[in-house]
Amino acid sequence: MSNMNQEENLGIVKISDEVVSVIAGIAAEEINGVEDLQHLVGSNISQLLKGKKNLGKNVRVTLNEDYAIIDLNLSVEYGVKIPEVVGAVQENVKRTVETMTGLKVSSVNINVQSIFVPKTEKEDRKEN
Repeated sequence: MSNMNQEENLGIVKISDEVVSVIAGIAAEEINGVEDLQHLVGSNISQLLKGKKNLGKNVRVTLNEDYAIIDLNLSVEYGVKIPEVVGAVQENVKRTVETMTGLKVSSVNINVQSIFVPKTEKEDRKEN
């Protein structure tokens, strides 16, 4: 496991790549048009936050001495403008990770791996 080291007056602060992965995943999910990452890995967000389930192939973080590279696999909603959604995800992930960790994010690489079609109220009623 990679660690980000930061010298402080009182000691060394280490932030694991798994923590950065969770932050990046949550930041990506905040953008409208992005499907929840937990659906892609078959777990729920509480498991992710408790560290019981790794985000696996959907979020990968490479930590170097003073910067991070974040790779995200996403599913987006049918009908959205993919370049706009992806751009918003990149900006939000970069800003959130940098703000919360103090680590510089050199790139946020996005792989749109699937499209989902949201259910309508009529479809929900038919299933019940």
